[in-house]
Amino acid sequence: MGADRPGEFELISRFFAPLAQDPGSLGLSDDAAVITPAAGRDLVLTKDLLAADIHFFSDDAPEAIAAKALRVNLSDLAAKGARPRGYLLGLALPDDWTTEWLERFCKGLAADQAAYDFPLLGGDTIRSGNGLQVSITAIGEVTRGKAVRRSGARPSDLIFVTGTIGDAAAGLQARLDPDFRRRHGVSAEQQAFILDRYLLPRPRTRIAGLLTECASAALDVSDGLVADCGHLAAASAVDVTLDLGKLPLSDALRHLRDKAPPVFSRCLNGGDDYEVLVSIPEERAAAFAQDAARLGCPVTQIGQVTKGNGQVVLTRDGQELAAQEDDGFRHF
Repeated sequence: MGADRPGEFELISRFFAPLAQDPGSLGLSDDAAVITPAAGRDLVLTKDLLAADIHFFSDDAPEAIAAKALRVNLSDLAAKGARPRGYLLGLALPDDWTTEWLERFCKGLAADQAAYDFPLLGGDTIRSGNGLQVSITAIGEVTRGKAVRRSGARPSDLIFVTGTIGDAAAGLQARLDPDFRRRHGVSAEQQAFILDRYLLPRPRTRIAGLLTECASAALDVSDGLVADCGHLAAASAVDVTLDLGKLPLSDALRHLRDKAPPVFSRCLNGGDDYEVLVSIPEERAAAFAQDAARLGCPVTQIGQVTKGNGQVVLTRDGQELAAQEDDGFRHF
C-alpha cells in the first residue's frame, strides 16, 4: 500500500464513519452493528456481490459503481415489500486504489443514502488481488408476516411488470460495441438513455408498501424477464403465460425491435432491468395499476397465471411461440 494511503482505522474514521449515522452502527467503533426491528415488523435481508468487469466496468465513475451496488439491493427489498433500514458494506479494493477514487465512491454512497433513507451500519474493507469487488448486505423492514415471496402466485392472477424491459441489456451492448449506434441506427438520445439504464438502476421502492397490500408473489427482474418469470412459476408451482406483444418498451427498444430483431431478442431477456415482476389477484388488478401510477411507478399487465408445474408459455397475438431455453443471465 502506498505511503499516502490511510491505514485501516484511519480509512474507517475518514471515509466510512461519516456515512454511519444510524445509532445501531455504533459509529463503526465496534465489531458489529446492533439493530432492533420496530414493533410488529420483520427484518428482510438480502445480499448482492458485484465484481469489476462482470457487473460493471472498472473505469465506470466511482459514484456510479457505489449507486449501482446499493440500488440492486434496494430493488430486492422493494420486491419483498420492505422499507430500507440500512446496509453492511464489504469492499475489496484493487492494488491501485487511490484516496481520490475512494472519496468519490463514498460521495456516491452518501447521495443514495440520502435519497433512499438507507444508512451504512457496518462492514469490512480488504485488499483484492483480482480487481474491485463490492458486496452489500441490505436490511429492510416489513409488516410482520407480509413479506412478498416468489411462491404465492395462484391461477387466475395477472402478471404485471414495472417500468420498461430490456434497456439495461441494450446499454451493455452499446458499451461493448463502439459502433453500436451507427450499426443499428440508434439516435444519440436513445443511446444515452440505455447507457444510463445500464449504469444506474432505478429501484422501485415507492411501491413496496403497495405490494404488501396487493401482491400474491413478486421478485425483481435481474436475470431477465423470461428467466425470472420462470423463477416465479417454479417457486409457485404454476405456469405463467407471457404475452410478448404487451411488454412495455422504451423508444430505444422499440427501435431495436423494428430495425435489429436479433439484438432486440438478446436485450429483452438480458437481465439487469431491476424492475419488479408481480402477480396480482385479478380482483385487485385495476386498483393496483391505478395506485402504482399514482405513486409514480407505472405498471403494465403482461401475462397471467394458470395451473401448471413451473413453465413459462410465450405468446404473441394469441399464438404460442417456441420456448426460449437459453435466455437469461447466468451467474456461473
